Amino acid sequence: MATVLVTHSLEIMWLWQLALAVGFGIGSAVVPVMNAEAYVLGVGVSGALDPVVAAIGVSVGQTIGKVAMFLAVRYRPGYATRKTKEPKAVDLETRWGRFVQWNRDVSKRLLDAMSDRRWGIPVTLLSASVGIPPLYGVALIGGASRMGVLTFSLSVLIGRAARFVLLALGVSLV
Repeated sequence: MATVLVTHSLEIMWLWQLALAVGFGIGSAVVPVMNAEAYVLGVGVSGALDPVVAAIGVSVGQTIGKVAMFLAVRYRPGYATRKTKEPKAVDLETRWGRFVQWNRDVSKRLLDAMSDRRWGIPVTLLSASVGIPPLYGVALIGGASRMGVLTFSLSVLIGRAARFVLLALGVSLV
């Protein structure tokens, strides 16, 4: 009888831990100051919770949050009827003008890469697993590109799971 109660309470604790990690992952996906890596490290160092379960939960939560950002850009009001307009001219003689032009060029290249099947998945996987380029920006630009939602979602989930599970396993070895 006691063994059944202990097993049941461990299952419930595992589910609560997973739900808490998913919730934190969603929050950290849209609020940059909520650091998911610190959460996984804190869980692992405290020893109170399983760091691998927390890593999986945070990965799922981060994916949900990034897909929400992706869809928010994709289906924003006026997106379907949007007409491309020419950007305002900048003065390339000033430092600010050169910076604005550089930013436009980088954004255009990333948008083109995200729209291309050969580059969209690797860019998203690299961003989700390593953090370069930042996944926050990739999610926003990905929503404006022609990349599919399922392709984006799976790329983010695989990259984030790899990142956080490796981090959790590293903490659990200490």
